[in-house]
Amino acid sequence: MPDFFFLPPMNIAGDGALDAAVDQMASQGLTKALIVTDEALHKQVHATKPLIDRLEAKGIDYVVYDKVTPNPTVAECDEGAAVYAREACDFLISFGGGSPHDCCKGIGIVATNGGSIRDYAGVDQMREKMAPMFAVNTTSGTASEITRFAIITDEENKSKFPVVDWRCTPSVSVDDPKLMEGMPKGLTAATGMDALSHALEAYVSTAASHLTDPGALRAVELIDKALIGAFEDGHDRSARSDMTYAEFLAGMAFNNASLGFVHAMSHQVGGMYHTLAHGVINSVLMPHVITWNAEVAGERYAEIAAHFGVETAGRSTDDIVAGLIAKILTYNDALGIPANLAEMGVKDEDVPHLADYALADPCAATNPRPATVDEMQALFRRALTGNGIAGQSAAA
Repeated sequence: MPDFFFLPPMNIAGDGALDAAVDQMASQGLTKALIVTDEALHKQVHATKPLIDRLEAKGIDYVVYDKVTPNPTVAECDEGAAVYAREACDFLISFGGGSPHDCCKGIGIVATNGGSIRDYAGVDQMREKMAPMFAVNTTSGTASEITRFAIITDEENKSKFPVVDWRCTPSVSVDDPKLMEGMPKGLTAATGMDALSHALEAYVSTAASHLTDPGALRAVELIDKALIGAFEDGHDRSARSDMTYAEFLAGMAFNNASLGFVHAMSHQVGGMYHTLAHGVINSVLMPHVITWNAEVAGERYAEIAAHFGVETAGRSTDDIVAGLIAKILTYNDALGIPANLAEMGVKDEDVPHLADYALADPCAATNPRPATVDEMQALFRRALTGNGIAGQSAAA
């Protein structure tokens, strides 16, 4: 089987990326944007002002859709598509983190293909490529600015579903570290650990390849170097820059290798408990999923550990994997991540629902070790209590 590699045709990263992106909009003859963001970014902290100032300077018209919630919904995607059509926009700009990017993709899909975003759940269900989309990123974690994934919350059945389609890959990704300096500590922690989960899951995925491995390994190196620094000092430009490139490289990896049980499970927890941060859920789940997968993917995890600063010389594979898990637990503690899902309000009575939907999530298909329904329920219950993690004592 051949390896496929998906990435936006243009990617702009580093200081000054926002200016360069608006120059591109003007040079492409685009005239009216639908800016997709959330109310806090637009009306409370006015983070969209640098973008809007540059659009106005170039004579590019725009309308703002700022109804995006932390877990974008079917209703938001469908409503945004109606705004796009009513306002006669000819391109899209997402501004923010994973939620605005995912919602913007959903809007673009519906605006071009019709129907509801529910119609495009699954893999490659689109018929037409959507309008040009510039994904202006303000966080260092989700990598949604470069991926063919959009994760949408279905309010009716209290779950999330992924839309996976190369046709919804943004046209241009924009990663300017200056836009990320204002991220609060909690968001820095959640998005940074989300990037780590992307790199780890992509590296052990059954779809991993020579094209995806280098990005995953370099990402974990940069995260180990920079995440704590960015968390402690949000204006540390060097740390912010390293985390920007880390999330991009991890995104390159999982955009093509896909993910695994961490995300298959996390999507369902986030779909049922809307206020929980995706990256925080991933952080809690990672040690449990690594413990589950280590039976078949131990050597791959050991390779990751070597790039994540875990001592490997003279140690067995099992011991190295335990060291990797112990380091993740240490990171969780340093970043203020809860010890288990119960602390986050997840209830045991919801486990059967969560397990059923997790196994149906497309991300589960590339997890290196499959699970039955009973095994998935047991995995959720271990994450509820925080027990049964390899390397747990080493982190204590």
